[in-house]
Amino acid sequence: MKWIDRLSLTTLVLVALTLGLAPFLPEPHLWEKLRMLAAGSLNRPLDIFDLVMHASPWVLLVFKLMRMSSGRGATA
Repeated sequence: MKWIDRLSLTTLVLVALTLGLAPFLPEPHLWEKLRMLAAGSLNRPLDIFDLVMHASPWVLLVFKLMRMSSGRGATA
């Protein structure tokens, strides 16, 4: 888990906001893929890859924040 502690919180926030929400118009891919997942229409491999790619920065950011709040991770 040392690798997540070495990641900068600022970098993770920037990556989550850019890659996690890209493209911004007409709607973020992550939002589109989550709607498809909820509707049960997320079945093409490309759509699943898109969901993983756009959600991974957010998952890393949440994991980093959880480690920081528990006192086990770095503070910045």
